[in-house]
Formats: sequence, structure tokens, C-alpha cells
Amino acid sequence: MEKAKDFKGKFLLLFVATFVFIFILSWKTPRRDRSAPKPLRAPPACPLWVSNDTITPLSNTKHFLVSAYMDQRVEGLDIRIIGLFRRDSVQPLHCLFCCGGHSSTTTPTTILQHSDNFGFPFVTTDAMCGIPKNCHATHVTLLTQPHTERTSNLSWLPIRNHKTNGKKEMKFNFTVCISNLFGDYNNVLQVAQTLEMYRLLGVDRVVIYNTSCGPELSRLLHSYSQEGFLEVVSWPIDKHLNPSHGWLFSLVGGDVHYFGQLTTLNECIYRSMERSRYVLLNDIDEIIMPYQHDNLMSLMNTLQQQQPNTGVFFIENHIFPKKHFEPSGRFHLPQWNKVPGINILEHIYRENPDRNVYHPYKMIIQPRMVEQTSVHEVLKNFGQRYKVPPDVCRIIHVRVGLQGSLTLEQLHVDKRLWDFQEKLIPNVDKVLQRVGLLHSDRRS
Repeated sequence: MEKAKDFKGKFLLLFVATFVFIFILSWKTPRRDRSAPKPLRAPPACPLWVSNDTITPLSNTKHFLVSAYMDQRVEGLDIRIIGLFRRDSVQPLHCLFCCGGHSSTTTPTTILQHSDNFGFPFVTTDAMCGIPKNCHATHVTLLTQPHTERTSNLSWLPIRNHKTNGKKEMKFNFTVCISNLFGDYNNVLQVAQTLEMYRLLGVDRVVIYNTSCGPELSRLLHSYSQEGFLEVVSWPIDKHLNPSHGWLFSLVGGDVHYFGQLTTLNECIYRSMERSRYVLLNDIDEIIMPYQHDNLMSLMNTLQQQQPNTGVFFIENHIFPKKHFEPSGRFHLPQWNKVPGINILEHIYRENPDRNVYHPYKMIIQPRMVEQTSVHEVLKNFGQRYKVPPDVCRIIHVRVGLQGSLTLEQLHVDKRLWDFQEKLIPNVDKVLQRVGLLHSDRRS
């Protein structure tokens, strides 16, 4: 009996001791749910309202965004956002990226106003910024504050020209950038002749920024767009600003130089950067014409061999006054009589440039060697620049003469366009026929 009591007492004591030991052990050992960090809140989603417009107002500013491009040619910078900024209202801005459906932390921008503004309040501006680590950026926008919790009301721009590591082959050899059409421009015949002339010279694609043009020209441009030779970019600058019809603010006033010409030229360079080996920057009434080569490719092969580190080639402008006509009327073709516009084949008299005053050039560039451009010169570039001798290549520019006092005898006869007439005329006829603009009284 005594042994049984003693056994029960020892068992009870062992039980209590075990219970106390387990309690102490559990109290000293941190529980998993105590040590585990609280789950992080998922980064805010970026419900994309992607701007399909070529001109997008930037919230809480007086600025406008145009497009965004991957540009990693300068160390530490990844993205170039091209915009039109009001010069007297530039403030610090911050880049916000959409990374796989979620918004990133913001990164500061470097604001680069282009040096050419011709006195106008709005200037072409690049907002440069770096992409945060571990972000596969697909879209970007700019903020006036470094952080935001609300992303639903932001206007996002798609990021173009994603890094190719040089593996992607250029789709085109030559792209012509035309900036830009306005004032219901309707010079149909000259546009058709110019585009067909460029096609004969080896141009693969033409990009035109269009604010407004006439109904016949609109039909012609639509036809070229459908076949893929032409890319028409809508440019409704007049819906946002008071664009100038002239080049100097002190003379004409307005908000921005020549309907935003400088912005469109720069935008076209980046639009073409990953798909075209060369870009020609000129106007719709100008043809960059080789005089010692049959096409642009053979011209550039020769120039690049002679100037291997050159990315900018200046081409001298030569005016063919439209008031002087070739006297025989050989190319005054009846089927073109009712087509609006100038017949460039009828104008063979060329002004010799007055080199005692400023004489403009236009350019053929390698787009990856240019950062910023103006109309007649580049503002920032890599590599060398070279003025091409006019006997090698020059611009045929049929327009109002610059030296109106010159007599016919003081002008130079230049029939270079006639070298292409056998192919040029039927090609122009074909496109005019396609859009219903060819007169029925056609030459046999």
C-alpha cells in the first residue's frame, strides 16, 4: 500500500515536471507565426490607359508628351521621352514605369531642352531616365511628384525600340522623314512625282507628319499608305497650341516653330532608328538627288568608304524657280492638266547658291549616330559630319526663287530629273490613275 502511494507520488511529480519543462520550452522558443514577417503588399498595378495620340498633355504641367524610346547609348540613361515643353515652366519630373503589369518606384529625370527654339515659348525636349532594377519596362509616364499611390488616371506611353543587342537586321536601307503638312497643302502632282522619284532612287519608306492637307492629296497619301511605302503620322498640333507658319518668333509670333517641325524631325529619327540604315531629313518639295550615282545606295557606299566615321552628311539646297518653264513644253503632259500641283519636270533652271549669305543644307544621317537634330544641322551626334560636294549630290527644290532678280540667262540648266523620265512618268500615271486623278485626255 505504501509502495503504491510512493509510486503515485513520483508519477505525479514526474508529470508536473514534464509539463513545466514543456511550458518553459514552448515559451522560450519563438513561434513560427511570430518570427515570420508580415506579407508584403503587392506593388500597385498599372491599369494602363495607353495614349494612342501623337500629342499627349502631361497632367499638372504646361507640357506635352509625344513618344518614348529605349535609348541606352549614354551610360546611366535608358529611356528618352520626346516632348514639347514650355520653356518658362520646366520643373523637376519623375519617371514611373509599368513593369510586367505593376508600377515601379519612380526615378528622377534629366531634362534636356534642345538648343534651337527660334524664340518660341515651346521647345522640343528630351526627358531622360533610368529603368529601376528588375523592371521589364513596357510603358512609361512622367510625374510631378516622386511618389504616387494613384495610377488609374495616368497617361502611359509605350516604350519603343527595345534593346536588340545588335542582332536585329535593319528592315530598310533608306527612310525619308517629311515634316510636316499643314494649311490644307494640296500639291498633289509634285508629291506624286517626288515619292515616285524617291522610289526609283532606292528609298524603302517615307514618313510624313500630317496636320492638314487637301482632299486630293489625302486620297493620294492613303493609297501610298495602303501599299506600305508611306507611313502617315497624325500630327494635330493645332488642337493643342497656336502653331507658327514661320520660323522666327519675333517675326510671326505663336507658340511653336513651324507646326512643331523640330519635334517631328527628332521623333522620326527615333521612329526609324532600329529599322533603317539611313534617314533623309527634308521637305516634301525637295529631292536629295545623286549626280554621279544612279541611286542612293551606291552614293552612300562611296561616301562611307571615303568618310568611314561619318554619321551626318550635309546636302546643299539648290532652288529651281517655279516661274521659269522649259520652253519646248516637252513634259507639259495633257493627262496632268487637271491634277493640282507643280510639274517638276517642266522646271530645269537652277539658281546658283549665294554663298555670301547663310545657305541651308538638308541631311542624310545614320540615325544611331544622332541624338538631337534641328532643321539644317544636327545638335548632338556621335562621329563626324561631312558636307557633300554639290557635283556629287544636291537637292532639287522646285519652289519660289530665292534670288528673284536673276534673269533666265543667269540661271543654270539642270536636266537631271529627265534621266529618270522613262520610268518616272508611267509610275506617276499609275498612282494618279489608282486614286482617280488622271485626266482621260492622256497622251498616246
